[in-house]
Amino acid sequence: GLTSRERDVLRLVAVGRSNRQIAEELFISPKTASVHVSNILAKLSVTGRGEAAALAHRLRLFPPASRR
Repeated sequence: GLTSRERDVLRLVAVGRSNRQIAEELFISPKTASVHVSNILAKLSVTGRGEAAALAHRLRLFPPASRR
């Protein structure tokens, strides 16, 4: 189980945001964003951000962005 903050971070990882961009968007430090990403990778048993993003999409953890 991911925390709600980790889910927020994973959502941003899944759309390709860097740690710095995640930090800016969530009003946290880049180091804190990095720690969250590391925790997410460990909890999901994946080795990288791309794999985490792919797993999030495959498991449909986040609804697709609405198109206008």
